[in-house]
Amino acid sequence: MLVKLLFLFTVIPLLELWLLIEVGRIIGTWLTISIVALTGFLGVLLARSQGVRVLFNMRAELRQGRLPTDELLNGVCILVGGAFLLTPGLLTDLFGFSLLIPLTRNPIKKVVVRLIRKMFKVI
Repeated sequence: MLVKLLFLFTVIPLLELWLLIEVGRIIGTWLTISIVALTGFLGVLLARSQGVRVLFNMRAELRQGRLPTDELLNGVCILVGGAFLLTPGLLTDLFGFSLLIPLTRNPIKKVVVRLIRKMFKVI
């Protein structure tokens, strides 16, 4: 667990920093900053629209007497994706957008569900 946390809080930010420096060197500092700011802004808009859609779908599921488990997982993915988009960086933006767009979110959800089931089988 310590190795995973070390990776999460040191290696990924260093990789992000290196990538931002390299992109800034190639296309320029201000354009790089603009891209990061624009992806954050677009991410907030996309997270909001996807979040509203998930809430609407959750209400529909509840009205039909079903537990909205898939929609709850969608909501968690959208929340995490929005948090990644608010974090400055290009890799985190890429992962954040992949959690917000349903086409890419669904395969990620399948992997997460498999990991959760595996964790519960171990316990």
